[in-house]
Amino acid sequence: MTVTTRPADIAATDVPEASSPHAYDVGLLVLRLVLGLTLAAHGAQKLLGWFGGGGIEGTGQVFAMSGYPSGEAMAVIAGLSEVSGGLGLIFGLLTPLAGAAVLGTMINALAVKWGGGFFAPEGVEYEVLLAAAATGLALTGPGRLAVDRYLPGLRTHRLVYGVVAVVLAVVLAGLVLLIRK
Repeated sequence: MTVTTRPADIAATDVPEASSPHAYDVGLLVLRLVLGLTLAAHGAQKLLGWFGGGGIEGTGQVFAMSGYPSGEAMAVIAGLSEVSGGLGLIFGLLTPLAGAAVLGTMINALAVKWGGGFFAPEGVEYEVLLAAAATGLALTGPGRLAVDRYLPGLRTHRLVYGVVAVVLAVVLAGLVLLIRK
């Protein structure tokens, strides 16, 4: 005689409680919004001088003093990367590339600030945290509460999209660092 167990016969304590997929989506949304708003505002400081930023001219001087050629052009590139990456994360639009844009700028920020230790005010803890969050979002995708959900190629996020975007960010950031004096 064979004994079969029906789902009703299993005690609630025998089955681990599964997390709601909606919890993941809301968590990813919060992470995207906070990171995206932070980076978009930081980029607006560079591009427009908003929020006490130096604008293109002031930021360009900082880039030039940090060893980058054509400081103002680098300020525009960094500012556009931060604003477009931030907005992409906010809306969940092309999320792997948005995360890569943030990661690339943070790699360069880490290279500039390296040597001051890990902790603030001279350290790199803030940049490491932003880079890690951007990389995580590029790899995991935006969740279901995102514009990507409505784009045919990105409707279902695949790990390979995130890996390719992260590799692209690392390669491009490395090329930018090669031109730094």
